Amino acid sequence: MNTTFDRYAGVAFLLIGAGFVWQSTTIMDSAYGSNVGSNIFPLGLGILLMLLSVRLLAETLRYKSQSGERTRLDYKRFGILLGAAVAYCLLLEPLGYVITTFGFLLVGFQTMERGKWVKSLLISAIFSGGVYVLFVQVLKGSLPPFPGWLGL
Repeated sequence: MNTTFDRYAGVAFLLIGAGFVWQSTTIMDSAYGSNVGSNIFPLGLGILLMLLSVRLLAETLRYKSQSGERTRLDYKRFGILLGAAVAYCLLLEPLGYVITTFGFLLVGFQTMERGKWVKSLLISAIFSGGVYVLFVQVLKGSLPPFPGWLGL
């Protein structure tokens, strides 16, 4: 555990979360054809990011650092996840929420823990499909649909 990096990251993510919450208040409360406003997800994600940042900061304050121990940062995994996040943003509209989220989660799971393909496929499929059904069918919200060439 690199406590210095974790402290800076915790403060940075706390500020980003506060920015999400602040800016989500400027978004319209409801969207056309949707019972759930477009400000709900950014607000919820901002609050979640702030809570996780506070937890990270609290853990770094409790952690006793071993002197002389240096941790090596894993740039390869970071690059893969950053590339997957950029690809997710670029492909969300053309491929739709379910396919893009499934692919992003699968890449993320396999980057963090190689192998266990069945577990990764199952969790990615259940999460992406479940969130889509919950948000679109139950809450009557809107997410990017499946692409037209799939015929769904």
